[in-house]
Amino acid sequence: MSKAKKFSKNWKSSKKPTKQRKYRVNAPLHLRSKIMSAHLSKELRKKIGKRSAEIRKGDKVKIERGSNKGKIGKIDEVDRKDLKVYIEKIELTKKDGSKARIPIDPSNLTLLELNTEDKRRMKTKEKK
Repeated sequence: MSKAKKFSKNWKSSKKPTKQRKYRVNAPLHLRSKIMSAHLSKELRKKIGKRSAEIRKGDKVKIERGSNKGKIGKIDEVDRKDLKVYIEKIELTKKDGSKARIPIDPSNLTLLELNTEDKRRMKTKEKK
């Protein structure tokens, strides 16, 4: 029996959810940052001239789906390995009283404000 390829750079798209999941799970780290992108707010969309952007620590986001829908916060951590994002003050209170951070998929977020500390990132985001 031959082993199935783990990841193919030539993969474009597929209707099959299993293939889509396989692509995301087996993607190398340098491509995972592209997967970790979210839609821009209407104001940012006009300013930058793009529909979406990669998420970074320090960006201000609004949660669009889930039990925390409508909440706004800053990104505390970006986990490329698990393809999840953690937002400040978005926590779950457990039965014993301890708090746990909630992992959120970046596709369920809208970017309201970009972190402007990285000058190189802002140069590429300016409208031409």
